Amino acid sequence: MSTSLRSPAPPTAPNTSKRAFSVAFEHLGKAFPSGRETHHVLQDVDVAARPGEVLAILGPSGCGKSTLLRAAAGLDTASAGRVLIDGTPVSGIDPRCAVAFQEPRLLPWRSVRENVRLGLPRGLPRDEGDAVIDDLLRLVGLTAHAGHRPRAVSGGMAQRASLARALARNPGVLLLDEPFGALDALTRLQMQDLLLTIHAAQPTTVLLVTHDVDEALHLADRVVVLGRTGPTAPASISTVLTVPGERPRDRASEVLAELRVQLLGHLGVDAHHPAAR
Repeated sequence: MSTSLRSPAPPTAPNTSKRAFSVAFEHLGKAFPSGRETHHVLQDVDVAARPGEVLAILGPSGCGKSTLLRAAAGLDTASAGRVLIDGTPVSGIDPRCAVAFQEPRLLPWRSVRENVRLGLPRGLPRDEGDAVIDDLLRLVGLTAHAGHRPRAVSGGMAQRASLARALARNPGVLLLDEPFGALDALTRLQMQDLLLTIHAAQPTTVLLVTHDVDEALHLADRVVVLGRTGPTAPASISTVLTVPGERPRDRASEVLAELRVQLLGHLGVDAHHPAAR
């Protein structure tokens, strides 16, 4: 088995991104009303992503991973603590962030190009917007499919369009909520490499929610694992693991294999069980 962390570098485009922003969760908690009781989802989450960092968030289903992303975007309000972007508290929907979800959520009656246009900041002159869209379509490999409706392209292409739409606002923070979870295995690997290409071209800060340990290790600088102390206890950070080596990494490296065992252990999974392979 190879010990190298390196693999051939993906193609890159010129760096046209504005400044990447830090994202800090300060003792964040989140609770939801549930009948006469209150359901506590998150408690005392305290972690910060550095500008330009790719931070992956792992944890079992229902532990509040997506809730963290929604708090960063200003789509949800924390019950305790706060979120800071570039040192400024998040209050309401934050224009410094862009979000891409597991499903592309493209408008079926618009072309791929016009779906990407929806992400542009308001007030941008038409010719400048067209130039931005051209660059993004080229970056995600959709120039030849720009005029197609979503139903005429594959799931991977639709997800590429979703990423391009998120990047159209030139965000300081890119929030990705299981963006490749609905794709087949091969397309998922291709999309992971595309994300590295995008990050090299526009090195924004990325918060990536995923259930895939291998995906987290391939893409992230650090991996945050959320866990609970009991079935009904709120989730908090159980560990933060730094992934060594520069991206792109060799998926077959022994170093990543060792880290995979550690992460699975934090998730309560026996790495040597057949189901974990």
